[in-house]
Amino acid sequence: MTVHGLFAKISPDSDSPREKPRIAIIGRGFSGIMMAIALMKSVRTAFHVHLFDPQPTISGGQVMAAAQSGEILNSRVRDLSVAAGQPEDFNDWLCANQDFRSAVSAAIPGFQQIFVPKSIFSDYVYQRFSEALTRRPDISMQLSCQAVLGLRKLPSGRFLVLQEEGSIECDVAVLATGFGIRALEMEVADDERPLVRARRLVVPRHAVLLGSGVRVVDRLLQMRDNGYAGEITIISRHGFLPQSHTRLSAAPTFPVDPMPTRLRDIVRFVRQACAEAEANGLSWQAAMNGLRRRARSLWQALPEQEKRQFNRHLRSIYDSHRNRLPAPMHLRLQQELADGRTVVRKGWAGRRRPDGLMVRWAGAPQEDLLVADQVIDCRCSAPDLKAPVIQNLFAGGLAQPDELGLGLAVSPAGEVLSDSHPTANLYAIGPLGLGSLPDIDLVPEIVTQTYAAARLIATRRRVTQKSA
Repeated sequence: MTVHGLFAKISPDSDSPREKPRIAIIGRGFSGIMMAIALMKSVRTAFHVHLFDPQPTISGGQVMAAAQSGEILNSRVRDLSVAAGQPEDFNDWLCANQDFRSAVSAAIPGFQQIFVPKSIFSDYVYQRFSEALTRRPDISMQLSCQAVLGLRKLPSGRFLVLQEEGSIECDVAVLATGFGIRALEMEVADDERPLVRARRLVVPRHAVLLGSGVRVVDRLLQMRDNGYAGEITIISRHGFLPQSHTRLSAAPTFPVDPMPTRLRDIVRFVRQACAEAEANGLSWQAAMNGLRRRARSLWQALPEQEKRQFNRHLRSIYDSHRNRLPAPMHLRLQQELADGRTVVRKGWAGRRRPDGLMVRWAGAPQEDLLVADQVIDCRCSAPDLKAPVIQNLFAGGLAQPDELGLGLAVSPAGEVLSDSHPTANLYAIGPLGLGSLPDIDLVPEIVTQTYAAARLIATRRRVTQKSA
């Protein structure tokens, strides 16, 4: 099903009955669409949803951006259900998909342990969204392609969503803007563009990829699959790339002993847990899966100084072990590095030039030119706290940054915090809360959070109705 077909019944100019409560969802990536699904399944009374996003089409956000057949999600099918309490839902959907069953027949009768392309997951999410909307004729939905410039709390307790042309009132506001995706091809300054046009006649011989996560490996392997035979340099600040998943799922395991409270001792404890898992015939991945169940409480208990130390020195190591690659992809990556066709170098990317990229290498006092015909940025942007809508929330006292300034301060259910207290009926879903909630940029955690937020919205709506 196409995105345009899915949203055909939603009119950008449609009006909903005024008596219906209005819920504004700002952002139509995965977090926004997932929030809409959770609301439709959790809120039993009629309501109106207004989806805001400046893009005229549904992008899918970071999870489903530029979904090509070769881009693989780094979570197994068993962890990607969008149905609360139904962990088999994605697997059931795949089993009912005849084209997929024919292409991956070796996995029948189930696909729980495999990794699938983003495009397949995208089709699943959009179909479940469409089905949920079809089953709720009492729900109306509206799209707006104007950028949201701010949110204002009215004396009535409602919100005013400010846009370039006019404003819209709502009862509940959900920020689901995630984090931005950088343009793949780094642009050259306007005054250097004539030189770029001349150089495009040259057959590419050296490409530079920026980043250290799954996206950079995806891009590397896609280039090779498409016949690119030149040299490739991956530039990463810390030089770490994703580690490998086990071939079969690694059940979480972790010591039951009380965890230390100091960062240095926690690191030592985790390393020992990984060593013990391997000594017992398991894998370090099993220990890391167990650690993730305790990561949130560990993070929240750390003092601010040690959180900053973690971000400076350990975050890249942790990310490389939590955002893992399917084993066949990791093997291909290792072969690339062993053959010398691809190299990884530590450095900081600077200005793009017609003949390459200015880079400050680790340990070097100044930038050098890295000659390249192509520079592709595979990094994820951090949540933009300088965006007008976020700045507007800060100015109105409705939100505050987390203590490290990585995103918004939020509760596990996505409630936006101000002075450490929830702002009534205001939520931030997904990566906007990454500084408060480790791993909230991953699909399973986003799904859990959206349902928690939807249950709060449903409960508070019932309480309001009774009091009225």
